[in-house]
Amino acid sequence: MSATDPAPARRIRRLVGVYDADSTVRGELAYWVGARLGRRHCSLCDITHGSVRAKPEWKECVLGLPVPFDTYHRNDQPDAVRDTLKGVYPAVVAEVDDGHLLLLGPDELDACNGSIDALVDAISAAAARHDLEWTTA
Repeated sequence: MSATDPAPARRIRRLVGVYDADSTVRGELAYWVGARLGRRHCSLCDITHGSVRAKPEWKECVLGLPVPFDTYHRNDQPDAVRDTLKGVYPAVVAEVDDGHLLLLGPDELDACNGSIDALVDAISAAAARHDLEWTTA
């Protein structure tokens, strides 16, 4: 590659969403009660889940994405994702060729207003801003 050739784009290998909640029984219960009382809020939960379980539309959406989309809670996320987020939740991270990159933070997820389509659009826009390509294999 010559000095005038553009650098190859980084590829998204996987997306990782991290909820602003813990996966323990106590954590799940505390979040559920707090959300019903208006004291807790996780905009990623609003997008992916109904009142108790994952939305069927979310499961369908994940199957249609060009890369896997895995979700975790604050307490069970992979260490590399935790290092990238530095305590910012909820969030969506892209696993790319050379590590991890924050794509969407709490404000961007709030702006999706619980919409799966808006989340997909926001991820695509963030990927474009970071000059990322989708892995299709």
